[in-house]
Amino acid sequence: MARILVVDDDSVTCRLLADVFGEDGFTVVGDTNPERALAHVADEPVDLAILDVQMPEMDGLSLLRGLRERMPDLPVIIMTAFGSIDTAVEAIASGAVDYVSKPMDVDEIRATVRRALGRHAEAQAALPVADETLGRVVGRSPAMVEVYKTVARVAPGPSTVLILGESGTGKELIARAIHENSPRRKQRFVAVDCGALTETLLESELFGHVRGAFTGAVADVPGLFAEADGGTIFLDEIGDVSGALQAKLLRVLQEHQIRPVGGSAWRTVDVRVIAATNRDLAAAVETGRFREDLYYRLKVVTVDLPPLRERREDVPLLVDHLVRRAARELRKTVVGVSEAALTRLRTYDWPGNVRELAHVLERAVALAHQDVLTVDDLPTELRESSAAPASAAPVDRPTLAELKRRYVERVLQENGGNVSRAAQVLGVDRRSLYRMLQRYGLAPRGSSG
Repeated sequence: MARILVVDDDSVTCRLLADVFGEDGFTVVGDTNPERALAHVADEPVDLAILDVQMPEMDGLSLLRGLRERMPDLPVIIMTAFGSIDTAVEAIASGAVDYVSKPMDVDEIRATVRRALGRHAEAQAALPVADETLGRVVGRSPAMVEVYKTVARVAPGPSTVLILGESGTGKELIARAIHENSPRRKQRFVAVDCGALTETLLESELFGHVRGAFTGAVADVPGLFAEADGGTIFLDEIGDVSGALQAKLLRVLQEHQIRPVGGSAWRTVDVRVIAATNRDLAAAVETGRFREDLYYRLKVVTVDLPPLRERREDVPLLVDHLVRRAARELRKTVVGVSEAALTRLRTYDWPGNVRELAHVLERAVALAHQDVLTVDDLPTELRESSAAPASAAPVDRPTLAELKRRYVERVLQENGGNVSRAAQVLGVDRRSLYRMLQRYGLAPRGSSG
């Protein structure tokens, strides 16, 4: 069976993952010291590595690069409590085959390891380090982590990308993330809302026009495709484009040529196309409202952005990010929200998604009289909202954090409540174990040791 290296500065996490994968028949080597782990693989190679990002001696990404220098084909999984698109991009850029966000459940990490071992020889594309602006994309839910990984893998190439999602989910931010992490990042990123213009105006905006092409055309205008030459054009709400214009867009994708309105000469352009829509394009193809050939040209790679109501676990992160941003822009001293307010924000359905949440928090910050937002600072519909409806019977799918609490409790019980012996088994000192017990609400029984 495969040998797995686990490196995390938390020794209990190392031991816990050793137990989890040991049950599956793997040999697990755990280490809390990145430098020691590097020395270990030089003597005894491993088949896969799982690395934490935040470690005091050496961060996980630096360790990843060190491991890849010694073992270029080694599959490496990065795990972090700080899920973001820039961390995912840098992890994939450094050679990670996968990226998971804490807290993760046991089934998730097991499935991730199986996938990684199954594609041991998968080649990883080199990406530039993500720009700081990508921090605007916030979330560490499983659905968002999949989005991050898709962005990281598709960005370096020329493939056309179709981004699907409801209004307000951040489709343009994802498009910009792809552009900023591509070889085209030094060229222009041009965004156009296809649903905001009439067919005639949109055609002129996209392809340009020549002087005299129509009333008011007093000079030649190159158009947005020409302006984006060498860069990226983002066609938002592509589902609203008319049939005639769809045919012209298809020619751009197939022949890389445009012709201005009223002109006779074709111009070759080198533009990466990223499109987005909140419509069901597959259904539109079935009813004849959208060209099937254009649809398949656009969806070479598809990114599905989940609505906010389907990733409620990301709401606290988003709230913290958006409140701090609003406070900075409005020069207010607001630093966060109360627990009661956060509960209302988390249980609301957010039909306008992240955009609506951002507007609600900006308004609340602008009108706030205190440093912490309360329920009274929220709009009426949120103040009157109740707790989320009760779900079906819960399934026991513990996160690693919960499993760690159970593990510590079990070791303590097996040692009769003796803290010294339990600490020795866990590989921590007594003081650290006492802190864990306090954090988990556990009390030692019997002799304190």
